[in-house]
Amino acid sequence: MWWYVIGALLSLLVLRKAQLRLMLSRAKHPSLAGHARIGRLLGRLIPYYEYDERQFFSADDAPAEIVAARQAAFKRLADLYAQRFCRGAALTREVAAAVSDLQFTARYRVPFQFGRMVRQHLQAGAFLESSCGATVTDVDGNHLLDVSGSYGVNLFGYDYYKGCIERGSALVRELGPVLGAYHPVVAYNVRRLREISGLDEVSFHMSGTEAVMQAVRLARYHTRRRYLVRFCGAYHGWWGDVQPGVGNPLPPEATYTLKDMDAASLRVLRSRSDIACVLVNPIQALHPNASAPADSGLLDSARSAHFDRAAYAAWLAKLRDVCTECGIVLIFDEIFAGFRLAAGGAQEYFGVRADLVTYGKSVGGGLPVGVVCGRRELMRRYDEGHPADVCLARGTFNSHPYVMGAMHEFLMTLDSEAVRAIYRNLDAVWEHRAAGLNARLRSAALPLQVAHLSSVWTFNYSTPSRYNWMYQYYLRAQGLSLSWVGTARLIFSLDYTDADFAAVAERIVAAAEAMCRDGWWWPGTTLTNKAIRRRVLRELLQAWWTTSSIGSRSSPRSRYSGARQ
Repeated sequence: MWWYVIGALLSLLVLRKAQLRLMLSRAKHPSLAGHARIGRLLGRLIPYYEYDERQFFSADDAPAEIVAARQAAFKRLADLYAQRFCRGAALTREVAAAVSDLQFTARYRVPFQFGRMVRQHLQAGAFLESSCGATVTDVDGNHLLDVSGSYGVNLFGYDYYKGCIERGSALVRELGPVLGAYHPVVAYNVRRLREISGLDEVSFHMSGTEAVMQAVRLARYHTRRRYLVRFCGAYHGWWGDVQPGVGNPLPPEATYTLKDMDAASLRVLRSRSDIACVLVNPIQALHPNASAPADSGLLDSARSAHFDRAAYAAWLAKLRDVCTECGIVLIFDEIFAGFRLAAGGAQEYFGVRADLVTYGKSVGGGLPVGVVCGRRELMRRYDEGHPADVCLARGTFNSHPYVMGAMHEFLMTLDSEAVRAIYRNLDAVWEHRAAGLNARLRSAALPLQVAHLSSVWTFNYSTPSRYNWMYQYYLRAQGLSLSWVGTARLIFSLDYTDADFAAVAERIVAAAEAMCRDGWWWPGTTLTNKAIRRRVLRELLQAWWTTSSIGSRSSPRSRYSGARQ
């Protein structure tokens, strides 16, 4: 009798486990971004191959006259780059041999099949000498309109941050680089951060990645649960638990990657008792379930982005309710997007409150920082009843006086009337600018449009093409300074005047017209995005088979051959 009971219970447990597993699978996005282990495996299997000069210009089987036009245009562009960016390119080559960051970014500006030719002939250089207003000046003396946004740091303009650093340094100069103790400005910073976040306590860290790490550690510590949930495509720093799939040497063991803006994900949250926290990065509202875009992935024209504020706010409200119901910690990762949307960050902008919030980028007043704000019961790093049960987090440079001084200046001016005026009409200003530019692009029959979340923009390409990634080089030739992801993310500072923006818009249109004129976007093509992807897949399989045929199908060996002798 007891054996039957035990067998029945075991059967129920197995069925329940299978049900939860099926529910989890349904909540994963069908793309590789939603299946991290498969994506990571395929990343290791994809072989390197490159196009020769003939293939470089005819990867879409364009007619001979179009190929010839591209070759001539590429040579003109290469000559312009060699003349205009001579010193910067030479200095970059000199330093890159010893700086792994530069080696990485150089290889991943364009799809790898085209990379060698681009690296040889279109080097703009990585060195700047000064910034002023909306412009930066490189080591060759070129004045460039900046749309890199200093990777999100530059919210109110470079001159503003120079002022924050200068005034903040003067405030703390007498203390200097003393660590461990706090400068008195920290008291003001803490008070303002509590007001902005609506939360009880604050901790300081040296980067956004560190801040998110600590927020997750605290959530796990207090809930006594293991798993974190992140949404497909979202970026939360480069540490292992939030970087599943390609880019992480080891697969994370305690992370669920679920579909953004999907009811199936809410069902998973309700059904499981092992989820400690949910991470939300508000920038994903621009491209839900897609990884942060980069021109290195522009194999075709399938990039898609669109922002619907009401829909994303409704999703966050549902997520908030489920997390409250299930005792799950809701974390807003506002490192990048927070203050760019509103003075109170994404919480204010979307009307939803989180349990823990992380800030970074702009809040440091131009210096590196990460901040965690949270409810008092979640921020505590020890168990009062068990003195050896602690959640340790400390950094040598946390609360560095010079960082705290610059932060003080940022937070002081954030409450000024001049800054409040910027935020008052923020969405209307950038919506008007985007709509005007898109109308110009349509009127000129140019195959691209911009999508945006406030002052963060990306380009969508409307005609299937293998060469959309070339557009970034035409924009640089027109005098725009972009980040290494190219046209995937343009970040405007909020001090851009109408005249500044008009100058950028002129350059965007002129670069697109040149792309058409030079044959990279040619009329009459019968290409489809599906056909492009099929062709690339055939090339990958052929390259893999060729590599395997010469003995590389054996088990992968370590890339490290041992210490120097």
